[in-house]
Amino acid sequence: MSDADRSPLSGPPASARPIFIVGAPRSGTTLLRLILDSHPAISCGEETHFLRELEPIVGRHWRMVEPYGFPRAYWIGRIRDLYTGFQADVLAGRGKRRWAEKDPTYTLLLPFIGELFPDALYVHLLRDGRDVVASARDRWGWRSGARMANGEWRRYVEAARSLAGGLTADRYHEVRYEALVADPEGTLRPLFAFLGEPWDPVVLRFDEQEHAATERYRRFTAQRRAEGGESGAIYRSRVGSGGQRLDPLLRLLLARSSGDLLRSLRAPGAR
Repeated sequence: MSDADRSPLSGPPASARPIFIVGAPRSGTTLLRLILDSHPAISCGEETHFLRELEPIVGRHWRMVEPYGFPRAYWIGRIRDLYTGFQADVLAGRGKRRWAEKDPTYTLLLPFIGELFPDALYVHLLRDGRDVVASARDRWGWRSGARMANGEWRRYVEAARSLAGGLTADRYHEVRYEALVADPEGTLRPLFAFLGEPWDPVVLRFDEQEHAATERYRRFTAQRRAEGGESGAIYRSRVGSGGQRLDPLLRLLLARSSGDLLRSLRAPGAR
C-alpha cells in the first residue's frame, strides 16, 4: 500500500472505506448508484432506508432505551455491527469486496452516519435546483415540487456542504450532475481515483449489467429516453430544462428560498 492511499491521519486506504452517495432527491443519485454498482469491486444496492429507520434509537427515541443503562456508544456499535454484517453478506453473495450506500435521505443524517462510520467517504451529487424541482414535480406531483422549491433543495445542498467543511479533502468529493451526463468518463475517472479504485470502462456500460433496480425505475428511464429521442444509457435532454418547465409559482418559490445559491452554483456560460 502506497503512502498516497492513506489519509493524513494514517487511516485505512480509500479502497477499504465505506462509500455514501448523498444529495437532494432527483439529483441523479440513482444513476450514480448504478455506475458504482457496475464496478467489479463495489456493490451499491437499492435504497433500504435502513439507517434512517435505526437513527431514532439514538435520536428521538433515546429516552426509551436510555433506562437500559447502556451508553450511546454501545447502541452506535450495535447498529454498526448489524449494518456491516448485512453488507458483508451482500458482498459475499455478489463476489465483491466493498459496499456503497445511496440514499438521499441520509444527507440529513450525516452526523449520525459519521458516528457509525468515522472513515467513510462521501460523494455529493449536485444538480441545478430548477431541474431538481421540475423532476420532483414530474415524479411525485406539484406539492412535492413546491416543497423542493421552498427550501428543501437548499437544505440538502447545505447539509452535504456543511459536512464537507469538517472533513479532509480525501473524504468528500463533489460531482455535478450536468458534468456527469455531458462527459461521463471525464467526470468518473477522478471519482474512482478519489475512491481508490482503478478505472474500469465497464462502468460506462452500466445499463448492460444486472442491478437490484425496481421495474418502475426501468420504465421511468426508458420513458425519459424516448421523450428526449435518445438511445444512450445516460440521457441528456433534461439538463437545463427546469427553468422552462416550471410554472411561475414554483419559479418564485425557488428564487425566494434559494436564488443566491442557484447563482453561486451556476456553471460558467449557463443561463
